[in-house]
Amino acid sequence: MRGLTIRQPWAAAITYADKRVENRTWPTSYRGPVLIHASRTMDRRHGPMVAAAVRGLQLDMGAVLAVARITACHEDDGECTPWSLPGYFHHVLDEVTALPLPIPWAGAQGLWVPPAALMDRVREQLSLETASHVLREGP
Repeated sequence: MRGLTIRQPWAAAITYADKRVENRTWPTSYRGPVLIHASRTMDRRHGPMVAAAVRGLQLDMGAVLAVARITACHEDDGECTPWSLPGYFHHVLDEVTALPLPIPWAGAQGLWVPPAALMDRVREQLSLETASHVLREGP
């Protein structure tokens, strides 16, 4: 299990809209479950597509918002999704499941390992079926 800290409004676009690729300057070989964590920092450099996707949403910051699975990572091929940025590595996300209540947490850079106490709080908010499926290790 890993956590991935993402600036708002991008974390909300993943959690509540259809953003299924996270653009990063670094690749990852990791495949499996990941916590979607909203950083404490707002990224004000976004366009109308992001604004439309998150309009009306509360943009929680410094909290875990969702669980998902990283299913692939590839270099920009120019054909990934409308959310993909050229020149970045695209971390492909699937099975994004929003938590009913955001969990305040500090987060970290890169793919970080969530402590057991945080994972317990995440599991409390998921059905047994969702937890066993989305949080399972491996692809």
